[in-house]
Amino acid sequence: MPFVIGYGIAIIGAMIAYQLSKGKTKKRQYIVWGITIMLAISPFLSFAIGLTYAFIKEDGWAALIMWYIFPIVFLIGLIMLLIGIFKKKEQGKEADL
Repeated sequence: MPFVIGYGIAIIGAMIAYQLSKGKTKKRQYIVWGITIMLAISPFLSFAIGLTYAFIKEDGWAALIMWYIFPIVFLIGLIMLLIGIFKKKEQGKEADL
């Protein structure tokens, strides 16, 4: 059951990102979640979804759906990271970067 490992790593990555971004500014949260989505969630979640879909369809070639899922989720993480980098500092709050 290798897809369980993929789901597990994605969930652990999300929990770590939540802990790192809790109580931080929006700018910092965007940066943390963007990096986490790109490095921890995107590859492992697409791998696990691809294997789960192939197992359900009983066709090994169906696992290639992960080649479509990975770049979409990776781009979402990249966009979040870029928003965090280029977002202006908030007024009235001290930045912790």
